[in-house]
Amino acid sequence: MEQAVRVAVFGFGGLGKGMARLIPQRPDFKLVAVADSQGYAFNANGLGLTDAYELSHPLQADSDSMISLLKAHGTEIDAVFMALPNLPVEFFAETVKRIADETGFRGVFVDALKRTEAVERLFELHDDLRQQGILYITGAGATPGFLTTVAAVAAHSFVEVLDVNIHFGVGIANWEAYKATVREDFIHLEGFDAKRVACMSDEEISEELSVRNGLLKLVDMEHADDVILELAGVCSRDRVRVGGLVDTRNAKKPVSTTVTVTGRTMTGAVGSHQFVVSDEATMVDNVCGPALGFMLRAVEMHQRGFFGLMTSADIMPRFASRVHPVADRPLEKEVALSV
Repeated sequence: MEQAVRVAVFGFGGLGKGMARLIPQRPDFKLVAVADSQGYAFNANGLGLTDAYELSHPLQADSDSMISLLKAHGTEIDAVFMALPNLPVEFFAETVKRIADETGFRGVFVDALKRTEAVERLFELHDDLRQQGILYITGAGATPGFLTTVAAVAAHSFVEVLDVNIHFGVGIANWEAYKATVREDFIHLEGFDAKRVACMSDEEISEELSVRNGLLKLVDMEHADDVILELAGVCSRDRVRVGGLVDTRNAKKPVSTTVTVTGRTMTGAVGSHQFVVSDEATMVDNVCGPALGFMLRAVEMHQRGFFGLMTSADIMPRFASRVHPVADRPLEKEVALSV
């Protein structure tokens, strides 16, 4: 990109704050706005971390801060990272619908949604987004996100994919820093559902975590990797399994995150590919880093006239670094000109 992508972060919890810390280390991006239910902060020249954190003392207080921000400064924002909670499950899609209908914003959105139902609700907005000149990439964090695309690429070795198993390990030193994420995980525990979790106080969550020694064992989760891989033609959603172990008291991961794709080769043999994620890469690294990669690719596509809703498996993320190989390698220029 010739100019840094001007980014707004919607939702300023653990992931939103993590994205604000990461963007200054990625030269292709500039943080210009943050917003949550308490208000928003905007600076066309770039928000420093101190300015972003001042959101806790709102510069612009408004119950509809995201709508107000895009109405006032939408032409000065290229892309939005959606780090909003999806409790209740319809909240996310309803918010996107309002943005498309009320703000006139024409740009890119990227989210790190996890729940299948929440992602499916966004599919219904494809025509609205396309008509408004918006390109929206859903499921573009870690899982779903870069782990989903790893599975989609690995699947090419097989004529039939028999099983996709994504098993993650997450370490959080203090669960309160990621309240929304932990609440979403609670939905997948036996005896809990979205309605019950939405009614629980922070104290009740904390008490339940104490009973479990801070560990959440998650099995066969409703995770949007299933519908994304099905739409990508990799396999039916019933062959996708997602689960993991979350430690809400320690930053160290309790287990390594892996993606295992099992399939049948053209000779009839059955084998598996496995991808292991570095234990040193944190949740913020694995969610926000790929989200920026998908965002950069989406901005390029938006400039070429792509609008509507896509998933992470529809595109490959563009690595955000100081290296720009297309400009530096004349061979690629020649190939491009000859096509």
